[in-house]
Amino acid sequence: ADFNYGADEYDAEGNEEPKALPEGSETMPYIDESPTMSPQLSARGQESGDGVSPTPTDGLGTGGERDAGKGLEMRKLVLSGFLASEEIYINQLEALLLPMKPLKATATTSQPVLTLQQIETIFYKIQDIYEIHKEFYDSLCPKVQQWDSNVTMGHLFQKLASQLGVYKAFVDNYKIALETAEKCSQSNYQFQKISEELKVKGPKDSKDSHTSVTMEALLYKPIDRVTRSTLVLHDLLKHTPADHPDYPLLQDALRISQNFLSSINEDIDPRRTAVTTPKGETRQLVKDGFLVELSEGSRKLRHVFLFTDVLLCAKLKKTAVGKHQQYDCKWYVPLADLVFPSPEESEHCPQVHVIPDHELEDMKMKISAIKSEVQKEKANKGQSRAIERLKKKMFENEFWLLLNSPAIPFRMHNRNGKSYLFLLSSDYERSEWREAIQKLQKKDLQAFVLSSVELQVLTGSCFKLRTVHNIPVTSNKDDDESPGLYGFLHVIVHSAKGFKQSANLYCTLEVDSFGYFVSKAKTRVFRDTTEPQWNEEFEIELEGSQSLRILCYEKCYDKTKLNKDNNEIVDKIMGKGQIQLDPQAVQTKNWHMDVIEMNGIKVEFSMKFTSRDMSLKRTPSKKQTGVFGVKISVVTKRERSKVPYIVRQCIEEVEKRGIEEVGIYRISGVATDIQALKAVFDANNKDILVMLSDMDINAIAGTLKLYFRELPEPLLTDRLYPAFMEGIALSDPAAKENCMMHLLRSLPDPNLITFLFLLEHLKRVAEKEPINKMSLHNLATVFGPTLLRPSEGESKGHLTLASDIWSHDVMAQVQVLLYYLQHPPISFTELKRNTLYFSTDV
Repeated sequence: ADFNYGADEYDAEGNEEPKALPEGSETMPYIDESPTMSPQLSARGQESGDGVSPTPTDGLGTGGERDAGKGLEMRKLVLSGFLASEEIYINQLEALLLPMKPLKATATTSQPVLTLQQIETIFYKIQDIYEIHKEFYDSLCPKVQQWDSNVTMGHLFQKLASQLGVYKAFVDNYKIALETAEKCSQSNYQFQKISEELKVKGPKDSKDSHTSVTMEALLYKPIDRVTRSTLVLHDLLKHTPADHPDYPLLQDALRISQNFLSSINEDIDPRRTAVTTPKGETRQLVKDGFLVELSEGSRKLRHVFLFTDVLLCAKLKKTAVGKHQQYDCKWYVPLADLVFPSPEESEHCPQVHVIPDHELEDMKMKISAIKSEVQKEKANKGQSRAIERLKKKMFENEFWLLLNSPAIPFRMHNRNGKSYLFLLSSDYERSEWREAIQKLQKKDLQAFVLSSVELQVLTGSCFKLRTVHNIPVTSNKDDDESPGLYGFLHVIVHSAKGFKQSANLYCTLEVDSFGYFVSKAKTRVFRDTTEPQWNEEFEIELEGSQSLRILCYEKCYDKTKLNKDNNEIVDKIMGKGQIQLDPQAVQTKNWHMDVIEMNGIKVEFSMKFTSRDMSLKRTPSKKQTGVFGVKISVVTKRERSKVPYIVRQCIEEVEKRGIEEVGIYRISGVATDIQALKAVFDANNKDILVMLSDMDINAIAGTLKLYFRELPEPLLTDRLYPAFMEGIALSDPAAKENCMMHLLRSLPDPNLITFLFLLEHLKRVAEKEPINKMSLHNLATVFGPTLLRPSEGESKGHLTLASDIWSHDVMAQVQVLLYYLQHPPISFTELKRNTLYFSTDV
């Protein structure tokens, strides 16, 4: 569930403009159509037949979910989140009303700032809206504070919904209010000063006493609020039993709200109308966002605007401080002339230069390290100048990552000759853009050429109309925005239904990290079915993630369509959806089952989350008969071997058939397969070899990683961990070599022999980097923490912020392994013979 209603009220720019508006809303800026935990709620969603009835679907939760106690707790969580945002909203309305009284007082003097008529127009209905919400808040707050199964609050929501007429009046006046405020600002310096910096009180328990916000941004808030309230009603209904006295009241309130949204959806919002199309219709902005364009061989960040009949690619001009920002049009294509090349045509397109993974990983490490420094500076009440300097550095690094990580090509072509290429990091976004364009192309469009004046007017309108204001990097986030989740998300993709005909189907999972989405896991292809049953579990690492996306594809086996371009995805998207990862809801030990609805298809999945410090624990096995969680010395002694059997077998299998597998050791295997292999190795089953030869190679690679991760102490031992950290930090190459070799010699024999065996294997994997895309650095990133991270007892001392310990320690762990991987071959006998003059006091 997404309880964070309205926690995004402030942004780093002091909310200079209204917040990023929902993607995909066609005419109105304020109908939130982004898939939240409740699938599409807007009236538009209902017209297209994929809306949600106010009745919660049966079977959405597990048996425990429906139990009354859980429902009660969930309702309280929803209401608490909503109350917090209601408090912010009331403070915003208060800030808007604050200048009204003094303005009215001057209106009757000889030097009025504004006339009474202008004041009435700008602040129309704000007082009424404020009183409605103040009364609602004051009635709901005590109920949530004394929450139990007897508390009812449906009547409050019903009353709130019944007063939406006031909002209708506000919406009808919104355009004139904005225009009047803008005109008055231009003609009256005093009013301009007032409207540029309205002081909004922070929430009761927040450290910030006030935030400065513009009048334009505040006038937008009531519009945003209706959608928020509708989402809350939907969430409350989802967790309210049908026989509860609140249920019919909430249902009624939701019905009224949805009808209201539907009625205002039919109006056209002034902020979205820009000039007219050749047929004299109003041209509207349908979608906009930041995309990376490959232009003349280099990557450029562009702001792309999709209007009813034209796609315009622009960049923000550099302007002097205080001047209005403007866009510069790089190119435009009328939608009537825009075509997407077929895969065959794409073959002749230039290859995309992909930045090596290790460079991207290095940059993520740097960003995490800077984040930790910012946190430390804040904790130590550091100088704001130092913090600003760090934030600037972080922005530069994040911007680099945003520019260089996307690799999925999105090509488009103007019938009159020119081709354009964007690079995206997420197939979900690529399909959103493609679908939005194709939907508009179904209408009867005409080709045209814009005169220079028309182009100027259209480009000029972009700044006012844009719905995405900030580049999606975390440095643009406000401090009190959710930092996202750090740790591991376990997802089981169960099944899907709702397909019209049999197909070969699979799903991929995407999560966001560092401001953009990346694909993290993929189910196997379920052949020739309308009801695929995957039941596959994945472990996905989260780095500040806030959303999970699921895409459902039909596999393309047609050889003629398969593309030469590595990142070209030719499989057809059957449906896609996303849910918010809400920290409170996800961080339980139990699996949480959910359904994502997409295009009439329902995908069932379950998930649970383990925070990073929980997942860092090494837990020794209770029984000493198996191999997982058992000391390496015990296993090798029992087997009478130098290297554990499990390590030898997995490595042999990977070298036999996985050494050319793209992303070997990086792509997660199916968790159920890994658990099955773990069980066979633990039981020393005689069918191990047969099972290994049949098993997916990523599962075998995952089993090897799991074995090292579950060792009760790391392969390079707890005792030597501090010394490895100090050794890798030495700057003199000779001293470092001396120290790092001495440390290897200090390892117990089974650990050393196994480590050298693994080292040679990883070097052989990296030799195939042109094919498998796994460099030494990539392998060090995957295995470094697994082989070095200290066990629980040792790491207790250093545990601070999850992302903090992660960035600093992990960087060093990766560097240690990389040092040995880049070192000329090391032999056991040479090491033992060659005892250098080195004190044992490391």
